[in-house]
Amino acid sequence: MAFTLEIGQQAPDFDLPGVDGRNYSLKDFENAPVLVVFFTCNHCPYVVGSEQRIKALHDEYHPKGVDWVGINSNETENHPTDDFEHMKQRAETDGIRYPYLRDESQEVARAYGALRTPHFFVFDSDRKLRYTGRLDDNPRNASKATTHELKDALDALLEGGEPPMPLTNPIGCNVKWAGKDAHWMPPEACDLV
Repeated sequence: MAFTLEIGQQAPDFDLPGVDGRNYSLKDFENAPVLVVFFTCNHCPYVVGSEQRIKALHDEYHPKGVDWVGINSNETENHPTDDFEHMKQRAETDGIRYPYLRDESQEVARAYGALRTPHFFVFDSDRKLRYTGRLDDNPRNASKATTHELKDALDALLEGGEPPMPLTNPIGCNVKWAGKDAHWMPPEACDLV
C-alpha cells in the first residue's frame, strides 16, 4: 500500500484547531467545488520561498470557489518554531488568509501521506483526490519556476477537465516526524512519480 494518498481516493477527514481559535473538519468546506489541503510549516525555506505564490493563488482562486487549508504537522521538540504559538504569530505577521491548522498528533499527515512542506492535495466536489504534489518546479525562487502544476490543476478542475499532470513529486523539506531522523522518508514513498 502506498504511503501517500493516491489519485481518486477520498479525502480523509480531520478535526484540527486553527490559529483563529476554531476547529475545522472537511464539513466546513463542503460547499467548495475544489478543496486544496496542503501540508506546510513555519520555518522551511521552501515554504517561505513559496508563501507569496500560495497567498496569490488563494486570492485568485478562493473567489472562484476553491477553499484552502494549510496544516502544520511537524514535531516541535526539535523544531520549536512550528508550535501552535509560533503558527499564530506567523499567520498574523504574514497575513495568512486561509485556515492554518495544527496536527499535533501527526495523524492527519499520516492519513494523507504528507511527505514534504509544502505538499499539496487537491480534491474535487466529491472530495476525490485529483492532484497531489508540488506548487511548481522551484518553490524557493519564483523567478526560476518554469512550470505551474498546482495552478494548471486548479484551472482544469474549475473548467470540468482533468489536471494535465495529476501527480508530481513535492519539493520541500521533509515532514518532521516525531521519533524519526529529520530527513526520514518512508521507503515506499521516496519516489511518487
